[in-house]
Amino acid sequence: MLFDPIADLLQRRDTLILDGALATELEARGCQLADALWSAKVLMEDPQLIYQVHYDYFAAGAQCAITASYQATPQGFAARGLSELQSRELIIRSAELALRARNDYLAQQPQAAPLLVAGSVGPYGAFLANGAEYRGDYALPQEEMMAFHRPRVEALAGSGIDLLACETLPSYAELEALVALLAEFPTMPAWFSFTLRDSEHLSDGTPLTAVAALLNDCPQAVALGINCIALEKVTPALVTLRRLTPKPLLVYPNSGEQYDAVSKSWHSAPAGCSLQDKLSEWQHAGAQIIGGCCRTTPQDIAALARGCSHQ
Repeated sequence: MLFDPIADLLQRRDTLILDGALATELEARGCQLADALWSAKVLMEDPQLIYQVHYDYFAAGAQCAITASYQATPQGFAARGLSELQSRELIIRSAELALRARNDYLAQQPQAAPLLVAGSVGPYGAFLANGAEYRGDYALPQEEMMAFHRPRVEALAGSGIDLLACETLPSYAELEALVALLAEFPTMPAWFSFTLRDSEHLSDGTPLTAVAALLNDCPQAVALGINCIALEKVTPALVTLRRLTPKPLLVYPNSGEQYDAVSKSWHSAPAGCSLQDKLSEWQHAGAQIIGGCCRTTPQDIAALARGCSHQ
């Protein structure tokens, strides 16, 4: 039987707070992630640090952790000489670290329950590690795309997580493949979040009307939304999606910081351009599940949680 943990939690709270960045938070704690495996590299080298970041997000007020499996695929690990079995063990480890952080936090703060763990399923473009997850300019036959995603989905589905986070998806063909694959795991719910070209199109140019129509017909799709986009692009996209679906909407954009490509450095967000500043605007536009993506921190999530508690 399919249980919808998002609907269950939203019956208790108006807004579900997600965690923030994992990879850029690991970098801030000394990890070197200039690597095709990105945060999945730390699963091999320093898993306790991933546990600590998950724990810190729960302590900041996050009600859902996203596992360190965004780039954890057998194909990516094989390039490092790891076997399929070793790859599967690392994917399961990503779930175990988040689950242990949740359990340890709830042992200290039982009143925070329920807390969720979502298993990250990043796009094929993330495996390519060339920025394709922001363009969607890749094509595989559906069976090959399903075969790419199946080992990770299978490992996560059996690990004890609450749902899958199929995230940073730029391509309609990949979305179709994931929906078809999800049917092989009928008791596993999932959210789907996308990168966008503009407020009405996926990165590959597909209208959001087509995306919503596909997911509205998928009972395992328990929420949909957008992630890894600039703060200022969020509200128009939420307005579009709210017209197209009755399902809960989620958003976890990047921090409002500005990247300077010349100096290769980040500069502080302009005044009034943080997650907390945008919270009520996004809620008004229909978002019920809100967190952060690249360069957001436990401090950002704590500010979101405070904003929700003051409403």
